[in-house]
Amino acid sequence: MLTHLDSQGRANMVDVSDKSQTVREAVAEARVRMRSQTLQMIVEGDHPKGDVFAVARIAGIQAAKKTSDLIPLCHPLMLTSVKVELTAEGADTVRIQARCKLTGQTGVEMEALTAASVAALTIYDMCKAVDRGMTIENVRLLEKLGGKSGHFKADEEGASA
Repeated sequence: MLTHLDSQGRANMVDVSDKSQTVREAVAEARVRMRSQTLQMIVEGDHPKGDVFAVARIAGIQAAKKTSDLIPLCHPLMLTSVKVELTAEGADTVRIQARCKLTGQTGVEMEALTAASVAALTIYDMCKAVDRGMTIENVRLLEKLGGKSGHFKADEEGASA
């Protein structure tokens, strides 16, 4: 059932007034594929714009906090924790993992997905002068905990488990 539609099929913000407050957490990921020389420049700290991972981490955290401003039907949330981790994976990929947490009446999946996506976009923005062929891939929810729907964990291939 699509909860963002009313009985006439119009978009509306879901009323969460009657939901109980529970601890909710979500983890999302994204990957940025690039030339190996670009990743080497990032990892070795030789990028002319500075610490790419640090800037992308801050961008992801800020994005999680602004999700309701970006996605029209998302509730504004009082996040209690946002963590964005960036790691080099192989010779040509950055893996971004974003974890958002709160105690509230609605989940934080969109915040985690937004954090991972904006961190990936920030890497692209900072590195586009040296590598315009980068690709952002596999933005997905890895795990969701809490709330009425319970625990969700994606399998390794990306399909729902």
